[in-house]
Amino acid sequence: MTTPLVFTGNCFDRASHLRNDANWLAEQKQDPKSRFLPMHRLKALIQLGESSQIDWRPSDEVQEYLDDGSTLIFLGNHDGIAHFAIDVSTIENPKAPPSSNWGKFIDVRSISAQLNSHEAGALAQARSMLSWHENHRFCSVCGAPSVLKDSGYARKCSQEACGGMHFPRTDPVAIMMVTRGDRCLLGYGPHFPKEQYSALAGFIEPGETIEQGVRREILEETGVIVGNVRYHSSQPWPYPSSLMIGCFAEALSEEITLDPVELAHADWFTKDQVRDMLAKSLTRDTPRMSPPLAIAHQLAKAWTEEK
Repeated sequence: MTTPLVFTGNCFDRASHLRNDANWLAEQKQDPKSRFLPMHRLKALIQLGESSQIDWRPSDEVQEYLDDGSTLIFLGNHDGIAHFAIDVSTIENPKAPPSSNWGKFIDVRSISAQLNSHEAGALAQARSMLSWHENHRFCSVCGAPSVLKDSGYARKCSQEACGGMHFPRTDPVAIMMVTRGDRCLLGYGPHFPKEQYSALAGFIEPGETIEQGVRREILEETGVIVGNVRYHSSQPWPYPSSLMIGCFAEALSEEITLDPVELAHADWFTKDQVRDMLAKSLTRDTPRMSPPLAIAHQLAKAWTEEK
């Protein structure tokens, strides 16, 4: 793709070898050059304007959260500067943050497309990690409280007798542009806006290859049989933490037998129809494609541009 997918441009050196270096981390937490991304209930601090950007703050402005043990994630180094995400959800009124020159806490999904590629990727990393910690405060082995380890990339059971280690997960999701000749198969779910179409998608199950997952999901949702599957591109999707694996799949059959639990509607569309749907993706007109933020939009666009 000539334009990177949203969330795919993260430029951080994640420097995993430094995550357990207590002395180095202590120095970075106090270094005036280090930068911190405050997150309030998974919303990110953003400076809005003609060119919106993450409102990175210096260490002295988040010191109270560092001191009270708020969840802190080392995101990585960029241009020799350490960058962190820190949970400041204890702020009672996020519209009036501690410093008057702070920006606003904005939903990650609504702002990401307006940021540069690196910062959108940083938001995906920060939101996924903080969401995981929020939902994994207890050991899944014995139920005791767990504590943050490895600069946010692990949690350990607080009970010495157990000592269970837990690591952030990313769920693989196959999302596929199903084609047959000059037509493609698109659908939308029961909870999607009516006639906002997307590529079919589903989680890869344990023991499956990507190709097997693609074929199974398409068959389960539409009854369409698929042959050749080829990888196209991928996209981190931080809601809460998935990796969208974009594929093209060649259909061997056309008849649709809909699974109403998964899909409200599915149909075959020509390239001209999809071009029209892409053009309406940021409007309320229907039928339309999902917005450019989503890999489904980009897969459809790539298909219409194929010679």
